[in-house]
Amino acid sequence: MLPTEYTHASQQDGEREVSASHQVVAIASGKGGVGKSTVTTNLAVALSQQGLSVGLLDADIYGPSQQLLLGVPESTTPDQQDGEFLLPIEAHGLKTMSMAYLASARTPMVWRGPMASSAMSQLLEKTLWGDIDILLVDMPPGTGDIQLTLSQRSTLSGAVIVTTPQDIALLDARKGIEMFEKVDVPVLGLIENMAAYVCSQCGHTEALFGEAGGERLAQQYGVPLLGQIPLASAIRAYSDEGLPIVLAEPAGALATVYQAAARQLMETLAAQTPAAAPTISMSD
Repeated sequence: MLPTEYTHASQQDGEREVSASHQVVAIASGKGGVGKSTVTTNLAVALSQQGLSVGLLDADIYGPSQQLLLGVPESTTPDQQDGEFLLPIEAHGLKTMSMAYLASARTPMVWRGPMASSAMSQLLEKTLWGDIDILLVDMPPGTGDIQLTLSQRSTLSGAVIVTTPQDIALLDARKGIEMFEKVDVPVLGLIENMAAYVCSQCGHTEALFGEAGGERLAQQYGVPLLGQIPLASAIRAYSDEGLPIVLAEPAGALATVYQAAARQLMETLAAQTPAAAPTISMSD
């Protein structure tokens, strides 16, 4: 098993902005419980394995989970620069930032929407991400304030929607697609999580949450289906240990699905021509 690695990322004085050549991609879902954060973690590491410099922002202010998924100890807090900027925590080769680094896991964020949106903006704009190729933003579920704030405060290259094949999840995934279309953010593709259960003992496959729902939804909206992730106990077990499956079993079948999704995501990004280079402004 690979060791969990985390460090405070270094930063040169005066380095305030993410490279203008980078991409900002929101990983979103219409509802909770579809495994969006686990997908985001493994997708980020898969991109890193393919030679990219990757940032990961945990934008779920109320229920951040990336600290646990990345195996970063609870006592870890980000260093500051100039009393204003945060240095990202490096974990598994990723530059990461999360509200979990700034508050105890047992402390609920009892904030109204505008306060949560303001906190997300601070994490986005006051973190010294440095020269990265892509920033993945693990969004909270739903289509509310934080999603709108991110769309307004940064030039998103696009969004990836995570869903399960279940009809109720697909209903909310449609809302997510429609929301990003309303704010002129291209949907880069769908990832169908928990697509089928594969028995670890006998290999029998069963579609517990329905079959090919994500594939049908992708066809309906004319967007790529980036991957269909099986429901597997190994993903859960390694996630609880803070070790993404793409690192734990990099040559395994599960890792291969994430790695293929990462490649297709980058191919989709390369094929589109953004109106302007995506940047994050550090000024108010």
